Amino acid sequence: MILATRALTKVFAGFTAVDDVTLGIEDGSIHGIIGPNGAGKTTLFNLLSGFLRPTRGTITFRGADISALDAPAVARAGIVRSFQITSIFPHMSVLDNVRVSLESKTDLPMRFWLPNKRIDALTEPAMSILHEVGLSGHAHMLAAQLSYGHKRSLELGISIAQDPLVLLLDEPTAGMGAAEIERVTALIGKIAAGRTVVLVEHNLSVVSQVCNRITVMQRGRVLVEGNYDEVRADERVIDAYLGGQVRVNSEPARLGRSPNAIDSAEPNPRA
Repeated sequence: MILATRALTKVFAGFTAVDDVTLGIEDGSIHGIIGPNGAGKTTLFNLLSGFLRPTRGTITFRGADISALDAPAVARAGIVRSFQITSIFPHMSVLDNVRVSLESKTDLPMRFWLPNKRIDALTEPAMSILHEVGLSGHAHMLAAQLSYGHKRSLELGISIAQDPLVLLLDEPTAGMGAAEIERVTALIGKIAAGRTVVLVEHNLSVVSQVCNRITVMQRGRVLVEGNYDEVRADERVIDAYLGGQVRVNSEPARLGRSPNAIDSAEPNPRA
């Protein structure tokens, strides 16, 4: 396992947001984290990425305990995350957004007096990344002028520029239309080559297409873990997503792949 937690717990003023979570992420996999609203998914991401410290339990990365590391140290170790809200530099060009990310991994930010040709050396690798995320034709646009879906693609490019071993994606298709979801889903599969991706996503159609393994959370705990077919057939998952109200011939309904099935359902917030 490249990334793992053991009995991971986070308590806020008496409220347990993540409760005794033991999780293993296999190297080179795309691992989905799903569950109802308030299940603890984003808090788990904040713990894995160093934005929060655990109340109890441990996080290990490549066998080393990183539970006490802050976010910059976790990123330097090789775990990089995106956020639900797009975080780019809107008044810089698309190319410069990626160049800044590449620059942050060098000594250039501390040596601002150096000639521009040192920064220009980052243009070629930045363009290569933009080509990877499908934005090479937008390189000289202001980032603010991109569509929402392209902004999310740029954010992926910025993350890739950090050369992560593990990429944490928090709701990468949130707020997108069908065409943009299809494009970003394909992009996630593409950028996962040679990387480990952990994905929080409400759109179960996306999860079914790209994830090798899925962990379902509810009330801060791991409810079910398995591949997509195992998870979609589990009655506890159906109860979490539809409140246990869907039954066919007295048998639990199954997570299907049609637009009318649970793949497209929003999690039950009461669960």
